[in-house]
Amino acid sequence: RVTDIRAVGTGELLARLERLRQLLHAEGLFDPRRKRPLPFLPKSIGLITARASAAERDVLAVAQGRWPAVHFTVRHAPVQGPTAVPTILGQLERLDADPDVEVIVLARGGGSVEDLLPFSDESLLRAVAAATTPVVSAIGHEPDQPLLDLVADLRAATPTDAAKRIVPDVAAELAQVTQLRARSA
Repeated sequence: RVTDIRAVGTGELLARLERLRQLLHAEGLFDPRRKRPLPFLPKSIGLITARASAAERDVLAVAQGRWPAVHFTVRHAPVQGPTAVPTILGQLERLDADPDVEVIVLARGGGSVEDLLPFSDESLLRAVAAATTPVVSAIGHEPDQPLLDLVADLRAATPTDAAKRIVPDVAAELAQVTQLRARSA
């Protein structure tokens, strides 16, 4: 005879995340109309990621390969564990206050649902929504989707994808200029 069934462990965690998702959706934090556009060629990009991480290397290498003159202001923070959210919040606040930073990328490689929890933290999500600088979520791999992906101004499937989406490819831009000049002659 069963009198009560309760989800525990991952089931309880997923249920809490779903309740938070519904609350933030109802408040309009996921509304596409509140998303800020990214600049075509940002003069400085803020990057929040773990120190010496593959995500940091990927973002920097791909962006600099596409546009060698790009400038990054890198801020390190733990990306999992109990100190992750407060540290990320502090770094986000610093980058958002910097008048030179035109876009902020939060980057981390993949992980389990538990590893990615800081990027579904309500205080971080509200801070991203309140930021005046556009924010790109580059957390995990394609199937990962922390709630940050829904609040951020742009969701990138991976850190590498973020670099490709925020910095134009100099070779492609030069080819287009050459083509336009040829057509106008």
